[in-house]
Amino acid sequence: MQPYELPLSAAADAIRARQLSPVELADSVLERIGEVEPHLQAYVTVTAEHARRAAREAEGDIAAGRYRGPLHGIPMALKDLIDVAGTATSAGSRVRANHRAQADSAVAARLAAAGAVLVGKTHTHEFAYGLTTPQTHNAWNTGRIAGGSSGGSAVAVAAGAATFALGTDTGGSIRVPAALNGVVGLKPTYGLVPRHGVTPLSWSLDHVGPITRTVKDAALVLTALAGHDPRDPASLATPAVDYRPGAGADLTGLRIGVPRTYYFDHVDAEVEAATRRAIGRLQSLGARLVEVGIPMTRYIRATQWGLMVPEATAYHENTLRTVPELYQADVRILLEAGELMPAGDYLRAQRARTLMRQEWARMLEEVDLIVAPTVPATAVEAGQESITWADGTVEGVSDAYVRLSSPANITGLPSLSVPVGHDAAGLPIGMQLLGRPLEESVLLRVGHAYEQTRPARELAPTT
Repeated sequence: MQPYELPLSAAADAIRARQLSPVELADSVLERIGEVEPHLQAYVTVTAEHARRAAREAEGDIAAGRYRGPLHGIPMALKDLIDVAGTATSAGSRVRANHRAQADSAVAARLAAAGAVLVGKTHTHEFAYGLTTPQTHNAWNTGRIAGGSSGGSAVAVAAGAATFALGTDTGGSIRVPAALNGVVGLKPTYGLVPRHGVTPLSWSLDHVGPITRTVKDAALVLTALAGHDPRDPASLATPAVDYRPGAGADLTGLRIGVPRTYYFDHVDAEVEAATRRAIGRLQSLGARLVEVGIPMTRYIRATQWGLMVPEATAYHENTLRTVPELYQADVRILLEAGELMPAGDYLRAQRARTLMRQEWARMLEEVDLIVAPTVPATAVEAGQESITWADGTVEGVSDAYVRLSSPANITGLPSLSVPVGHDAAGLPIGMQLLGRPLEESVLLRVGHAYEQTRPARELAPTT
């Protein structure tokens, strides 16, 4: 096994035991990037010189007894919305062609303090305003979409071109590409991970979180990221938590909600079957299944768009008026549409969100978490614009992908996407776990328990 093939936790164990050096690991990952990047195009920038220098520093620190923890010497990638001092943050747009960050974002600073090694910035859909990341190809089939908007981060991790990565999630943009590329994606509770220094799409919906090979890896990264930052107005003051799940897989007494509404409507048969098999495994580990009805489903789509569209337009107000030609057509149209939305629609969306949060809180008094598909279909072909369901209903690709993930953004609840198999074409399928605010530990425990029932996942074939 080559070093780049190791998941984060295994690489960290080897580095701590002096069986692997950070330099060897960084060199292996950079070599892997060179192999797969021509086919996958996950990266907008590869910071090879910086990575090698940081890896040498990590090796020296560890040899001198200054080991900082499980991220020390681990190669990682950051979505190209996340500022790193001296590095461009293009946000996938010509609008940012001359931008260069003056300081680290909060999350980049925390990862650097933990000793992680930046290998590059990954592609995003322009300003994260989309769910396909058209620059990047799916790690399992290059003719399929990567998903977005954190598509570059998910593909890099799936291919072994980063040991872990960060993405952002406004309506599913961590979990959707994670599911489509067969990796783990965690959208934390709103406000748990600070967003200072991260280019926003929608202030009240945006989250930052990890994309990893395993659930345990996600827990390691979240432990380094979580915590209050006064520079983010939404940042929560929470105590330090070690999110690493225990070794056991016993879920006895845990109440798992299985939706009878919404989450299995207009879902591909293979996706539903894989998700229900995974739910059955959780039951075999001792969990009790409880059927639940998802509240206020008719308002989900309108609330998501009613919040996101005007907030995005407000952020882009100046450049949309001065350099509209620099935006891609799909993003410019959405931004211009936001200028036409009445203030009353935005206020009604805020009210709907408040009511939805209350109803979800009531539902989560009856169960400990909800399980559901992450997305209703596996990765579609590049350029495909719609999905036709068995009953003849036609749905836009982006609408389909955001439909099952957006409730967690509207409510601010944590959501974890875990791979649960492949369809007949070999494309990955993801299951999401949704929990109560600040109960990431429960989701990580359940996701880790499920992983222990399955063989270790291999890297994507990248063909």
